Amino acid sequence: MEANKILNADLLDIIFDGRNKEYGAYELRKGYRKRLIISMVSMVGLFLLLLIGYLLASNFSSDDNKNAIVVQEVQLEEVRQQEREEPPPPPPPPKPPDPPKIEMAKFTPPKIVKDEEVKEDEKPPEVEKLEEVKIGLTNQEGLKDEGIVAPPVDEGKGIVEAPKRDETDYDQTFTKVEIESSYPGGAAAWQRYLIKTLRYPQEAQDNEIQGAVVVQFIVDKTGTVSDVEAVSGPQELRDEAVRVIKRSGKWTPAVQNGRQVKSYKKQPIVFRLETN
Repeated sequence: MEANKILNADLLDIIFDGRNKEYGAYELRKGYRKRLIISMVSMVGLFLLLLIGYLLASNFSSDDNKNAIVVQEVQLEEVRQQEREEPPPPPPPPKPPDPPKIEMAKFTPPKIVKDEEVKEDEKPPEVEKLEEVKIGLTNQEGLKDEGIVAPPVDEGKGIVEAPKRDETDYDQTFTKVEIESSYPGGAAAWQRYLIKTLRYPQEAQDNEIQGAVVVQFIVDKTGTVSDVEAVSGPQELRDEAVRVIKRSGKWTPAVQNGRQVKSYKKQPIVFRLETN
């Protein structure tokens, strides 16, 4: 390169002076800065575009959920504690049968009289007969005396029964209890939890599907929830109802005979679209 052109020439032209510029390296180096600037500007623009789209989508989604979800609590009929009916008193024992009549022979005081003065009914019985009869004041027909003992006489004191033993298995999963399991804090706390947690599925909103989903699950003695499943309600809403129950934490266990027990629980969750 001539000396008068060096001061005004580009560094790249000086390096490639006298070399084959058509080979490709010259063009790549000469356009490097321009390509770098274009790529950086493109990346920044794409990032800003994605950020704006995300913010707009979040804003629209939040507004849709606020307008679409209306939580309605349905209370199941409370299980009333059944009053225990006292069993009727046992019937009085049957009257014992009368003791069998024993053959008796009249005792006749001995008298010394003449044989012709002895009356027929005053003659003493023969000794052999006295061995099988009892001696009494009158003659009486009946059973031979063979050691028969009369039954005891009921004095009317009644029968005393021992208290019945409680044979309830408290380790089973109860389907019916005296006091049903419940969400801690009552209906107000459950309503607040639903408003905070429940999300209306977008597919159900688009198809205007609404209704109540009944979820069945087990609450054990410690209040832990397990075996959660939706047993009725629109199919599009069941997964969300099951998710809400699984995230609800510990419940207050059911009570049977004063003890905390493991029991089934059915909880309805209502999805309703707001109409303008």
